[in-house]
Amino acid sequence: MAIGEIGDNVLFSSSCAAASLSPNVVTVTDIETLAGRIEDLLPQTQCTKCGFPACRPYAEAVASGEANYNQCPPGGAEGIARLAALLGKPLIPLNSANGVERPRALAVIDEQVCIGCTLCMQACPVDAIVGAPKQMHTVIAELCTGCDLCVPPCPVDCIAMPTVTGEATGWHAWSQAQADAARERHDLREARLAREREAAEARAAARRAGGAASAVQAVARTDAQIEHSDVASTSEAPAPTPAPDDADAKKRAIIQAALERARQKKAELSAKGQGPQNTERVSADVQAQIDAAEARRRRLGLADDDADTPVNKR
Repeated sequence: MAIGEIGDNVLFSSSCAAASLSPNVVTVTDIETLAGRIEDLLPQTQCTKCGFPACRPYAEAVASGEANYNQCPPGGAEGIARLAALLGKPLIPLNSANGVERPRALAVIDEQVCIGCTLCMQACPVDAIVGAPKQMHTVIAELCTGCDLCVPPCPVDCIAMPTVTGEATGWHAWSQAQADAARERHDLREARLAREREAAEARAAARRAGGAASAVQAVARTDAQIEHSDVASTSEAPAPTPAPDDADAKKRAIIQAALERARQKKAELSAKGQGPQNTERVSADVQAQIDAAEARRRRLGLADDDADTPVNKR
């Protein structure tokens, strides 16, 4: 009973006679289990060169027969051999449409050119870039997987990708420990982004609910005014606005104090010459990308009070 197919080869259920299978074939009836075993053999660079948004979706596609097992350039020939052994498949060359096997690279940011737009941070799949809006960014070398996803969104081309493993390529330039660590960071990042999306959706829902409640209250006030408009002697002034809740007021005060400390810190860094160096004469296209990044931060509730000010017009 066939459960999945990759190319011309078919994976069989455990009902097939074991003698008819080669010693390297792993009999799997659960696609999710197979996807997990495939994922364990991937280098976890999360580079998307396989044509999928991360290593896990690619593993699932291979397990279900939607993708071939030779689409991972970071894994290279060794990676293909590992997957072929798991799947009971022949060794085949890396699909050139997905790239070529190369030495591992490391992202390096030219901090004198960086404008602090945060686009590279948003693109990094393993949170290997640190920085803050309108401040210089830097790459934590030991966390970088060399995926180069941070390069395309950089509006000022300040990110280089020098190779750091000499002639070693594929799994010879990477270790299982590094793959496991990158996988963990990617999973943590995905969980954090999910929390941020949920929080943003909750804030939006609260705003909508607040707007609807205000509309209902306005209609009620209007109806009351109409009802009593011909009884001037008994009309009453609108009820005073209730005082804000003490807990909410305290929370706002704490947030305001934190923002003020952040502004003071930013001013201190700028006075020391540690702020972005090329904030003048940024092109309209670049400014549009920066504004889009700032808008996203505002939607997530991460921007401070001066977030509306363009980066190059501080």
